[in-house]
Amino acid sequence: MTILHIARLVHTLDPAHGSATGVLVEDGRVVAVGSAADLSADRVIDHGDAVITPGLVDGHTHPVHGLGITAGVDLSTARDLGDVRAGLASARDRLEPGQWLRGWGLNPIVFAGVTPSAEAIGLVGVPGIVLLYDVHSAIASPEALQIAGIDGPRDFASSARIECDADGRPTGYLLESEASRLVTKHLPAPIAEELASRFGELLRAMADSGLTGMHAMDFNDPAHELVTLLEERGDLPVRIGFNPVLMPDHDDLDVVLAPQGLSGRRWRVEGVKLFMDGTIDGGTAWLEYADAHGEGLEPLWRDLDRFRDALTRLHLAGVNCAVHAIGDRGIRETLAIFDDLRTQYGPLARHRIEHIETLPDEVVSRFGHGAAAASVQPLHCTFFNRPDRSDSWSQRLGDIRVDHGFRWGELRAAGAVVALGSDWPIAPYDPRWTMADAQLRRHFDHADPTPLPSSSSALTALQALEGYTTQAALASGEESHRGRLAPGFDADLTVWADDPLTVDPQTLAELPVVTTVVAGDPVALTA
Repeated sequence: MTILHIARLVHTLDPAHGSATGVLVEDGRVVAVGSAADLSADRVIDHGDAVITPGLVDGHTHPVHGLGITAGVDLSTARDLGDVRAGLASARDRLEPGQWLRGWGLNPIVFAGVTPSAEAIGLVGVPGIVLLYDVHSAIASPEALQIAGIDGPRDFASSARIECDADGRPTGYLLESEASRLVTKHLPAPIAEELASRFGELLRAMADSGLTGMHAMDFNDPAHELVTLLEERGDLPVRIGFNPVLMPDHDDLDVVLAPQGLSGRRWRVEGVKLFMDGTIDGGTAWLEYADAHGEGLEPLWRDLDRFRDALTRLHLAGVNCAVHAIGDRGIRETLAIFDDLRTQYGPLARHRIEHIETLPDEVVSRFGHGAAAASVQPLHCTFFNRPDRSDSWSQRLGDIRVDHGFRWGELRAAGAVVALGSDWPIAPYDPRWTMADAQLRRHFDHADPTPLPSSSSALTALQALEGYTTQAALASGEESHRGRLAPGFDADLTVWADDPLTVDPQTLAELPVVTTVVAGDPVALTA
């Protein structure tokens, strides 16, 4: 059966077709685009005065891992230690026997010079763990440390560490996942049916916001079970491309190679996620010179030869690699490896670097060579950082590297592929917020209109839309069938109440999504 979607305007983002008013669909694929008056179908869906674009794809998110991250108290709105203690105390009073006290989203700015510790946030008396907002650091209670058998510092394969006081006693502050996993592996297992329900609710909410797909930077258990269950129930509203994670302490390539190509109707394992470094706020991003705390001078993978070998084997196997690299040296070193692989063996896979928070001019220009796409998350800049540079990210880096921060527009100008994403649950998943903030270089609803560093790095409205469509498809190697509306392409559409290319960014951030369409079928009706 053919379906004709009609709207006031269709932005195809396809050079051969430009704008249109109709999209003809059959068997989940676009058959034709053009004037609605020239197209006929078995069924017509008239969206009235709405505007259609290719379906939006989040270039970096954690839909399964995020279910565990967001368990417990949401501390993202806490502005000082008093707020944190009050939130945790209230949650502690409601705990059932055997439950752990859990929290997430904690911004390190609340410590205001105080060393992060369980004592500082009042995390004592029960087994508990609080994740900082970047999820690269955590704070565990003394009771949780005891359960995990942590009584002092340890050596790790990565640059993870257990913070200890002057007497060698752990403070509860754990940096990077190799350390925090010592505790999190003891958390009570979630109830499978509750997890499936939360997963389905999350994906439906994402579809309501305009998303038709996502690049998921995880394939943790029980991802396979969850996505299969939802698809069997007919309740998988978006496409998901999964990228299982390879870590320095679990670097068995066979584990991440085995599921490659595993797929269902709307999901597929399509690459591998790796980490070159950590985060600015935690002092674990790899920098060219130390941050204000004297930290940031080593990669997460301490054995760079092993890291290079892993990337080489994955490249030769034709597996796309997404490498987390935030610090300027981490970015430079990762890009150099990808350049070498492309030169030596050819473009056997579609690689990308995730986050890219601070980098000098010469590295910006090298992204134009095409060895790796830039996958960036504008809300990391606009949601957490402040124009007066009082945030922890800016304080650690100093003015020079802050001025070189979040250079999305300059990367596009250099010829780089720049895909946009949210990194949910680190930041909100709503693509409208990201598209708006990428243009404003500040959060759309902040009272202070001052843009964050380097306003010349703002994206245009078209570039912001491309970041979720054509550029996202290029980053994952799917440009032959996704990212545009053209014959033979997947019929994934986002239908807007107005034109996202002409409304101002503040309006765009809250612009109603009329519906989202995946493979020709409406999956969300929101307006």
